[in-house]
Amino acid sequence: MPTAAPAPAALNDIVAMPAHALSEAIRLRQVSCREVMAAYLAHIDRVNPKLNAIVARRDSDELMREAAERDAQLDAGQWQGWLHGMPQAPKDLTAVRGMVTSMGSPVYKDQVTAHDSIMIERMRASGAIFIGRSNVPEFGLGSHTYNAVYGATGNPYDPSRTAGGSSGGAAAALAARMLPVADGSDFGGSLRNPAAFCNVYGFRPSAGRVPSGPAPEVFLKQLSYEGPMGRTPRDVALMLSVMAGYDARAPLSLSDDPAQFAQPLEADLRGKRVGWLGDWNGYLPMEPGILDLCERALGDLAAVGCEALDYRVPFAGDRLWRMWLVHRHLMVGGQYHALVHDPETRKLAKPALIWEVEGLDGITARQVYQATEERSAWYQTVLRMFEEVDYLAVPSAQVFPFDVNMDWPKQIAGRPMDTYHRWMETVTPWTLAGCPVISVPVGFNAAGLPMGMQLIGPPRGDLAVLQLAHAYGQAQDWVRERPPVALWRD
Repeated sequence: MPTAAPAPAALNDIVAMPAHALSEAIRLRQVSCREVMAAYLAHIDRVNPKLNAIVARRDSDELMREAAERDAQLDAGQWQGWLHGMPQAPKDLTAVRGMVTSMGSPVYKDQVTAHDSIMIERMRASGAIFIGRSNVPEFGLGSHTYNAVYGATGNPYDPSRTAGGSSGGAAAALAARMLPVADGSDFGGSLRNPAAFCNVYGFRPSAGRVPSGPAPEVFLKQLSYEGPMGRTPRDVALMLSVMAGYDARAPLSLSDDPAQFAQPLEADLRGKRVGWLGDWNGYLPMEPGILDLCERALGDLAAVGCEALDYRVPFAGDRLWRMWLVHRHLMVGGQYHALVHDPETRKLAKPALIWEVEGLDGITARQVYQATEERSAWYQTVLRMFEEVDYLAVPSAQVFPFDVNMDWPKQIAGRPMDTYHRWMETVTPWTLAGCPVISVPVGFNAAGLPMGMQLIGPPRGDLAVLQLAHAYGQAQDWVRERPPVALWRD
């Protein structure tokens, strides 16, 4: 079996392995798929009750039979791909054939899906074994994972705190070593925020990199994308190599060869310029300690040859927020309009969903067009910014993980938050620009709570962002240095 990072007390060696090492061990028959499944199921039984990260668990005997089938395939010389025999718990927003896709809503709590999403098709073809679902907020709304179907997900570093969201179950399961690698999705920070809150990596790919669908609407809905999460940038990149690639059912998907993400990530970063945005010239309120952690992390980037410099964004933050609200109302309100306007299902909807739909009801077509013009102006600004720097950096969140019983932060540093997602404003500009962004861990505050920093590249510069994250992780590996060991101690 390949050498893994030193395992904390009582953590099974298989569970402790990074995903790339585990995949190779399975392929080389150094560990069987049955051994892998047994190790993960035992660890999940021990840890998940403390976090509630993995929900809708499948029967263990069925999973062990599927693992035996993967072993039989290897016996016959049939290796399906990088995920062969690896346990996965797809986010409970994406369609998985034969499993419940509740989206955290009582409306769909018994909905058994008849088809796979494009991403799940690719994961299944690569040999993944789906053991259950990772928990989400209702309809993925808000960066805090709780719902009326499965309850709340706790943070691996303090279960009384939130794991973030909407990929909170995925991030918590990953940090707690209940999954080797995970899938997520991101509209308003849903890959980046939980990665920061759980001390792992979360990557929002360039617009179109991972095709979405199949879906009733395939042209307009272009701000929410699926992507990978991992405990190392290499794992993130390898997972992306499974997810990415053109699909005709997603007409805006990119046609680049996804095999590029399976190559080594080493790169010469000497002289690369990283523009530090901080709090957007005072526009974004920040909880004390966040900027300090991120600025220390910039020193680790300097250690690998990058030049970090303060950068002033030539675009007003409030102008971005206004266009964001229109796009958010349009996408979310359009998708769930019928559900909210049906009196029976409206009774089961969370206030944030009703607010998004009613917001759409008050917007004119002219206002939508004006918002797309504004988004276009922002995109052109971003292109000019990347003529001056190679990467951008900004905190992944504006608060540390908060009380799991809180709905959402109502104020930051004394400044009131006027919407359920205003406290995550730091992520929205890069969603609007379609840039590739990875949240990297930057350490912990005095209370032992994690934080992350977004590393942003130019549109379609996914590989370059992953190379930067890899170099950073080589200089400072917070995942290895600070695992949530309290979770697996009796």
